[in-house]
Amino acid sequence: MNKFKLGMSAVAVLALVASPVIGTSKASAVDGANYESNGKVSFVPNTSTTPVDPVDPTDPTKPVVPVDPTDPTGPNPGTAGPLSIDFASSIDFGSNEISNQDEVYYANAQAIKDSDEVRANYAQVTDRRGSNKGWSLSVKQNGQFKNDEENTVHNTLDGAVIKFAKGTTNTAVANATHPTTYAVTLDPSGEANSVIVDAAQRTGAGTWTNSFGALESKTIDGEEIMKNTGISLEIPGNTPKDAVDYKTKLTWVLSDTPSNL
Repeated sequence: MNKFKLGMSAVAVLALVASPVIGTSKASAVDGANYESNGKVSFVPNTSTTPVDPVDPTDPTKPVVPVDPTDPTGPNPGTAGPLSIDFASSIDFGSNEISNQDEVYYANAQAIKDSDEVRANYAQVTDRRGSNKGWSLSVKQNGQFKNDEENTVHNTLDGAVIKFAKGTTNTAVANATHPTTYAVTLDPSGEANSVIVDAAQRTGAGTWTNSFGALESKTIDGEEIMKNTGISLEIPGNTPKDAVDYKTKLTWVLSDTPSNL
């Protein structure tokens, strides 16, 4: 204890003796001052002409190559610009036996290139405007199912109706408010668009998928086929059919404002 006290006293005396040498200026004891600078980053709308790749609707962080069942060279590339349609499934209702009963046919599931897995048919939109103004996606059927085969009698599937169930949206954007989806029945005359996804103001930024319905395995002519029960084709039994392919086209329309339905 004595040694400890002695040591402390010696230090105190040394400081007292040395203080005149250091000086008496108060400024020498002041800490360095604080100074603030700024950080900045800016963003502008993405006007790239390169379409956004389709993504897996069950995992939007994963790019995929969907198969177009109606065109071996498809699918069509997505649209360009800061607000774009990246992909929309072509719909194949399969090969079916001619029936004189009212029938409901379901879409074949969306196949993925180089994969044994399938997905529900879907559409994909990307908003890179940075304005948070919202958008709406609609679809139109360009006329009734028809065949262009020679020597056929019944060229049009009169009364046939395509129906989409309410879709499910998905995105990789964190903490995002999801757009509103709608169940629709398409107008086979081609005169009306049907809004299928509506992103209100302050929503819809980034890449969004909208999957229609759920997958279900069905046995058709002894074969197990994955069907999407969210997209159906209803055909009256009294509509005559020839043993050929009947086709129509769907036009997907993206508006740069919400529909406000």
